[in-house]
Amino acid sequence: MTQVPLRPAVAHLPAYVPGARVPVGAAAFKLSSNENPFPPLASVVAAICDAAQDVNRYPDMYATELTEAIAADLGVDPAQVVTGTGSVAVLNHVLNAVVNAKDEVVYPWRSFEAYPIAVALAHAEGVPVPVRADGRLDLPAMAAAVTPRTRAVLVCTPNNPTGPAVRADELRHLLEQVPGNVLVVLDEAYVEFVRDPDVPDALAVLAKHPNVVVLRTFSKAYGLAGLRVGFAVARPRLAAGIRAASTPFGVSHVGQMAALASLRAKDELLERVETVVQERARMLAGLRVQGWTVPDSEANFVWLPLGERAAAFAQEATRAGVLVRPFAGDGVRVSVGEPEATAVLLEVTESFRR
Repeated sequence: MTQVPLRPAVAHLPAYVPGARVPVGAAAFKLSSNENPFPPLASVVAAICDAAQDVNRYPDMYATELTEAIAADLGVDPAQVVTGTGSVAVLNHVLNAVVNAKDEVVYPWRSFEAYPIAVALAHAEGVPVPVRADGRLDLPAMAAAVTPRTRAVLVCTPNNPTGPAVRADELRHLLEQVPGNVLVVLDEAYVEFVRDPDVPDALAVLAKHPNVVVLRTFSKAYGLAGLRVGFAVARPRLAAGIRAASTPFGVSHVGQMAALASLRAKDELLERVETVVQERARMLAGLRVQGWTVPDSEANFVWLPLGERAAAFAQEATRAGVLVRPFAGDGVRVSVGEPEATAVLLEVTESFRR
């Protein structure tokens, strides 16, 4: 039988593995997907319900009101903001706007598992650079991996799944070494959870370096993971190119209205973020008391560098009623959730170390 061939890059794409879901009727804590454990605010739910009345109409193609609100919140020109269906989709648009076939894209590994997929779909060649043993990005090694064929460097900060954030001096040195015609993408999906005082101000970096793009999302801190709203901030010329490469009508009307309501309730939502940060500290402290060596996380998750024991730990956690995210051969990522979930998780980690 004759078959329609797939592109070789597509046929060999690594599978994106989502966090495990709680089975219907089961009782378990879902700490596998880095979701915000809090339900939407009442004001956001009201905006969603109101917007649902208009789903027979196409959304504003350029998310004009949301784009202007994001720009005002960040203190940038609206022409610098491009929205999309989550920061991962925006990353795809960024790469499609700047990468040609056979160009190289440097990224850390292990890091966000969508990176090799996005690079391959952009017809580029990925250059993964190992993350350091302490879970931090090895930015000097990433800079050394840049060649004349490099078109983009992806910097995940805080790094998913290990947790540490890039520091200002590290990023400054990277940008000093990367040529100005190479795009540096600062993927800040978890920026609201960062408390390290030594991290860079990404928007100030963007203002100084025209080859920088910043990615952010409403999925994590703002609790809109199910509505898929993210955005890029770039110089206007780059932003226009990213916008041209984006999916028409990509962000739904419901998503746009929910994100706008979330920006209006930003202070209230950031109080919830602080609760997650405090719970993160409790989880890290509990693990270290038990004797675990874990990276300092600046995100809403914690990394257990279990290597080949990752799958076994995940199975034991599931039996105890906690779903976590194993990365075969590397470790386990545990999202920060309810205090009760942390208590169960610490029981599992204590038992697993015996």
